Amino acid sequence: MIEKVLCMVAVRKPYLLGHTEIAALYGVERQTSQKWRADGTLAEPDLVISGNPYWLLSTVLQLGDDGAREVTEQRLAEYEASIPGGYRADLLEQLPVIVGITEVAKILGRDKQAISRWRHRKQIAASDFELSGSPLWLIDTILTDATARGRAVVQVEVERLRTGARGSQKPRGRRSVPPVTHPRQTPLPAARTFTSDQGDEAASFLAAALAQGHSVVIRPKRQKS
Repeated sequence: MIEKVLCMVAVRKPYLLGHTEIAALYGVERQTSQKWRADGTLAEPDLVISGNPYWLLSTVLQLGDDGAREVTEQRLAEYEASIPGGYRADLLEQLPVIVGITEVAKILGRDKQAISRWRHRKQIAASDFELSGSPLWLIDTILTDATARGRAVVQVEVERLRTGARGSQKPRGRRSVPPVTHPRQTPLPAARTFTSDQGDEAASFLAAALAQGHSVVIRPKRQKS
């Protein structure tokens, strides 16, 4: 009966990508996609769901505008085929509410571990997306499943998500600026004393301290006889 109810729901899903999908689309390693985000080549994520960043296909395709990166027709077709019922959404306002395990847990008033257990035991609807190793659902999928299974929902969380509280979504065009770590924030190495027969050790200690951004003061002392 539950499966019959779920099958009656027409599901259309926007094309959405995480770092794994972006890397596959451009034929590069996942770390390259992460680097593009860090250096500002890739725009800030369109959505952050359960703490993970995701981008619209239209945003990702802009990476190829300068000619330095290329999406082949084959790779694009393979990506689109991986999301049955997918469509291109150019505006965030066109997106349905999409949730991950964190949001599902709040909707159902349970903890994330419970949702993960239900998922592994197939006691909750199959995810609509599997992006970069994380399951995502349309909120209507979760609500329909909860009704079919007789589970209560936390209506205030549903309304909060429907009115736009979808996680830490960030505006486009802003670059992520990594925090600056000043040398003084790096723990200082313990002070050491070297004798005339420990020249190599002294040189290694000095090189390591300088490489960490520390300054070194050398105070000669007379060696005790």
